[in-house]
Amino acid sequence: MKYEKIISIPCLIKAKEKKGITDPIYANISISEEKRIANKNKKYLIKTYGCQANVRDSETLAGLLEIANFQETNNEKEADIIIINTCAVRENAEDKVFGEIGNLKALRSKEKRKIFALCGCMAEEPDIVEKVRKIFPHINLIFGTHEIPHFLDYVDELFTKDVSHIISVKSQAGEIFENLPEKRQDAYKAFVNIMYGCDKFCTYCIVPFTRGRERSRLEVDVLKECKKIIALGYQEITLLGQNVNAYGKDLKDGTSFAGLLEKVAQLGIPRLRFTTSHPWDFSDELIDVIAKYPNIMKAIHLPFQSGNDEILKKMGRRYSSQDYLNLVDRMKSRIPGLTLSTDIIVGFPNETYEQFLDTLKLIDYVKFDFAFTFIYSQRLGTPAAKLKDDITDEEKHRRFNELVKHLEKYVEQSGEKMVGNIFDVLVEGPSKNNKEMFSGYTENNKLVHFKSDESKIGKIIKVKILESRTYSFLGETLDG
Repeated sequence: MKYEKIISIPCLIKAKEKKGITDPIYANISISEEKRIANKNKKYLIKTYGCQANVRDSETLAGLLEIANFQETNNEKEADIIIINTCAVRENAEDKVFGEIGNLKALRSKEKRKIFALCGCMAEEPDIVEKVRKIFPHINLIFGTHEIPHFLDYVDELFTKDVSHIISVKSQAGEIFENLPEKRQDAYKAFVNIMYGCDKFCTYCIVPFTRGRERSRLEVDVLKECKKIIALGYQEITLLGQNVNAYGKDLKDGTSFAGLLEKVAQLGIPRLRFTTSHPWDFSDELIDVIAKYPNIMKAIHLPFQSGNDEILKKMGRRYSSQDYLNLVDRMKSRIPGLTLSTDIIVGFPNETYEQFLDTLKLIDYVKFDFAFTFIYSQRLGTPAAKLKDDITDEEKHRRFNELVKHLEKYVEQSGEKMVGNIFDVLVEGPSKNNKEMFSGYTENNKLVHFKSDESKIGKIIKVKILESRTYSFLGETLDG
């Protein structure tokens, strides 16, 4: 008789009380030859939703499965393990996942044991876990963002023991595991986690509950990983964190993000990026480091969310609209060639139309090169979810459409300025829509399509921009 094994279930109260532990655990994962032989013909498939942190987690999950002798497949029917790595930032992201896991039911086999796993940020939400247990019983493994180092133990139990389901979401972050295996998805661009979690607790955001409190990796471990990546011939590194600017604040050695960024830049990686930044922690020292090193890309993502001070206060953003504008002014005056992108939320509970207009005014001042725009999405367990909201869905969508239209002229102006200019482009491969064309990204993170050949893949080449399109550019190579 198989039984459900509940190791731990998520609890948002515990999640808020998470304490950072900066002493890393250096993993030494070994798989017995007996288990490797047992897994020889087993295959896995990972579907990743959400941010770059989830992509990085999926690379670790794939690495763990590979050392256990599982083989990757793109065919759902032949996969013995299907992992859905989820995002919980907005409701529509969760809706996509529910549709995905609903479709998995048809793949359940009576003759063959299969593991259908739910992980990522949705697994950290108590209501989501309960819903999955009741409505989607074919999902037989649920594990949280902090349980990845133990993933292979769960897999082994489900395949070899009388266990039907496992739930392990401890909602208690702290440990930082180093030396976990990985299978990177890209051969030329690499993500490197420098920290985990967030302490800002913006009132609308679920991330501090799902990812834990801020925990920084030791500088020596970050640099070691970056050196390894460079030695493998990678052209670009992106330093990752829910709030990279806060890196080092939990360490006792005086390490800062500006200091770390400078040391990584000095390693000689051709391209260096970072994401995501919070305006409250963006120091003048960091601005100077970005300006100093040519290999630090001048494309900065700096969310402002709202242009109204009262709304910013209700959001718990810790800065005023003028603080944000002052920071932008300092960045533009000291970083040549700077391009700025941002995040904007409309329809925060009880936002008036006049307050919404303040957002448009801020956009007019900054003239963003690109923006990610969102209608406020209520997240259960966050302070904002308790606020009374008198804005109709119709009005929220009307403001959203007005916002998008307002932004378009600045995005178009930014694109037109690029036409006729020459940029360094990292060639990633054939275009998805036209195999005769190749694609890559400029220093300012713009997608360009151009005629080339496979010999240029993974190289940085000169491309002249010929035409600005809605979400990309057309160019011609100058490198032969």
